[in-house]
Amino acid sequence: MKKTFALFFILAALAAILISSPEFSIAKAFMDKIEREYGQIAKKRAFYLVQMMNDARDLDDMGKMEKVNDFFNQTPYASDKTIWGISDYWATRYEFVGKDRADCEDYVIAKYFTLKELGVPTSKLYMTYAKSIRYKTAHLVLTYYETPKSIPLVLDNYNFKILPASVRDDLIPIYSFSGDELFNAKQAQIGKMVPAATRQKRPWDELVITRQKD
Repeated sequence: MKKTFALFFILAALAAILISSPEFSIAKAFMDKIEREYGQIAKKRAFYLVQMMNDARDLDDMGKMEKVNDFFNQTPYASDKTIWGISDYWATRYEFVGKDRADCEDYVIAKYFTLKELGVPTSKLYMTYAKSIRYKTAHLVLTYYETPKSIPLVLDNYNFKILPASVRDDLIPIYSFSGDELFNAKQAQIGKMVPAATRQKRPWDELVITRQKD
């Protein structure tokens, strides 16, 4: 009987290994590129990003969102003017990791692409423009809809807790758009979507993270 139980647990463990998601990795050449452009500490941040993704890869959607939200919210906030010397710049995740400074759009972009790579359906993820009552400014957050009729969860760099939009009375939603339908934000007026014919996808110079097939 003991042998039967032992065999059962061994087979269960092997099954768990076989069905778990492949690991993420970044090529050494790309890590070296990060180090050349942004320094050794940035290279470590890229390593920790991959480590976090591997820790999160087999979690459910909520678990993945908590890991990703916590990771990127560790990066200090700074305005585009401070980081880039211009008033409006949407950084890629590569630049986010390199600079270790971000504004609200940068947090949303980094979280969106990381969750997408982790397998969270993009049909559930939206970038939502809102007005921050507390800071009296336009703000961008990532929202997650369990179902199309669900109250969305808000992933934010102002409030680090993932909370339902219904309790975020500090935010007034204006409009949302899908990450797979990104358009040039400079063409948009707050509260209005840019017509589909004039939308432009940004040249996302992404931090490419690949899966190792073991």
